[in-house]
Amino acid sequence: MARYYVNKNAQSNGDHEVHTTGCSFMPQPENRIYLGDFTSCRPAVSEAKKHRDQVNGCYYCSYSCHTQ
Repeated sequence: MARYYVNKNAQSNGDHEVHTTGCSFMPQPENRIYLGDFTSCRPAVSEAKKHRDQVNGCYYCSYSCHTQ
């Protein structure tokens, strides 16, 4: 299980990225929302969509949920 967070701040394309603890691109604590502990990024992305409309997995730590 990993702890997942969504960035409160959108990327330039409007995506709010989902990250795991330890990611080099993890937003600062004040700029992230804790989503929970999950076995993969898929349920974390689903949870993030409850908080933000446009969500994407981080290319580096949630690659299997990252879309172009």
